[in-house]
Amino acid sequence: MSYVVTIILTVQMISAITMIGLILIQHGKGADMGAAFGSGGSGSLFGASGSANFLSRTTAVLATVFFTATLALAYFGNLRPTSSASVLEAASVAAPAAPASAAAPAPAASGAAQIPAN
Repeated sequence: MSYVVTIILTVQMISAITMIGLILIQHGKGADMGAAFGSGGSGSLFGASGSANFLSRTTAVLATVFFTATLALAYFGNLRPTSSASVLEAASVAAPAAPASAAAPAPAASGAAQIPAN
């Protein structure tokens, strides 16, 4: 199952980086108004209106892939085998408690007995 999680994580990272690049390439709504009054810059690789449609649709597809990968990672992150117990129960089974005589040293004598008398 770790291979599946690695593949999903890779897809999520690639879609996120590509989506960031596409969002930075797109121009805002205000750029169209400037182009309408003759400031130029309206010519692009895909044409004046084609670039917005192509880039926005591609961004929407990548956002869908990103959120699907996120949901899949959340699903696989919450899967637990049915035979496993809690972390504390697994730790107590792995390291059984030592006998009391070996675990703790004998208590020291009281403080008055340790003071030498003159």
